[in-house]
Amino acid sequence: MSDGPIAALIREKLTGAFAPQRIELEDDSWKHAGHHHEGGMDAKDGGESHFQLTIVSDVFEGQGRVARQRAINTVLKEELAGPVHALAVRALTTAEASGR
Repeated sequence: MSDGPIAALIREKLTGAFAPQRIELEDDSWKHAGHHHEGGMDAKDGGESHFQLTIVSDVFEGQGRVARQRAINTVLKEELAGPVHALAVRALTTAEASGR
């Protein structure tokens, strides 16, 4: 499935901020069907209100989990204040992602 406009914007912003080696962004909105989120789109497949993110970047080197999450939230501040209701984040360095 290709990205919707919100997912495309998220990828663009994360790429500009973190120069990641890998981004996996999954729209999980369909898992939340029947839940109403003010300001968000309908919770349905392609609804772009709930996402799971895995991002691998050496920019995260030396940062703890909370610092990484805060950095991502800062970059995506507008999306998190509007259409995106939930973003589950897994942020790793290249070494962490390869198991080193």
